[in-house]
Amino acid sequence: LTVIISDYKFSKESIRKNINNKANRIYKNLSKIAIKCGVDMLNVESESELERIAARAQLLGQRARIAVRVNPDVDPRTHPYIATGLKESKFGVPREQALALLRRAAQLPALEVVGVACHIGSQISQTAPFGEALAALLALVDELAAHGIRIEQLDIGGGFGVRYQDEAPLDVESLGGVLRQALDGRDMKLIVEPGRFLVADAGVLLTRVEYLKPASAPDGRSYAIVDAAMNDLLRPALYQSWHEVQLVSESLQDAAAPRRWNIVGPVCESGDFLALDRELALSEGALLAIRSAGAYGFAQSSNYNSRPRPPEVLVDETGFAVARKRETPHDMLRLESIV
Repeated sequence: LTVIISDYKFSKESIRKNINNKANRIYKNLSKIAIKCGVDMLNVESESELERIAARAQLLGQRARIAVRVNPDVDPRTHPYIATGLKESKFGVPREQALALLRRAAQLPALEVVGVACHIGSQISQTAPFGEALAALLALVDELAAHGIRIEQLDIGGGFGVRYQDEAPLDVESLGGVLRQALDGRDMKLIVEPGRFLVADAGVLLTRVEYLKPASAPDGRSYAIVDAAMNDLLRPALYQSWHEVQLVSESLQDAAAPRRWNIVGPVCESGDFLALDRELALSEGALLAIRSAGAYGFAQSSNYNSRPRPPEVLVDETGFAVARKRETPHDMLRLESIV
């Protein structure tokens, strides 16, 4: 493969190197921006990342405030895809290596060790995993103190579970009691990242029934094809996640008797579904609300199958405002070039 651009020839290998170099520059620029802006604490995931941040801070003539994200090998008792604190997870530094890495960081003049961090997973409904992870972090804090390294910030991550179906949401007051007891007498700033807990129930995905395909046999499946798809809300296909489906309005037709429906999209994938086996009285044109789409909804959406993403609309008791416009085919093609 040879591409000719403005009378210059580029081989396939040179193109690949050019792309990789640009990607590396972008990543390095992000860390540069973070250091120059004085980000309170950069959570380091590996020894390689530590060395890169130190080199970048030295070039800038600044000190980067860092923490090391520890992998405490704690089972968060959640879906395997969102369990991030087990020893087989790709995230963080193993507990047995964290002490040496933090001691190394403390010796680098361009770094200031200010914290330790962890994040063991998402959609956690019990306080026990947080207590186990916190105990591991505090043991490390005490080891560091013995080596003359004082930790001033403790980041326990997030992952506070919410109710999608019949789950027991995390008892925040109970978690507060666990944290209070463990941190009693310690002079440290506690950082938590509640994320989903704050926004999951703040969003819904609105979709309209386009076609109905009732089962032809008693043991068959009935499908309601809607105008939303897995590219709009990936969680059901990715995690087999359950989202409540609520009938907002019926169509102009008379609603049929309730039936068990699979709510699916038009994408050419058998995994393109938003909800399975839901008893609803549906007719074509009915408007549905897929609940609890405020977390990992739009953030995981894509243009898969050349589908423009929907608009984001903010609504309150006084009215609504479009926060992000609906995409168009022109938007999807804007960054492409004919070569």
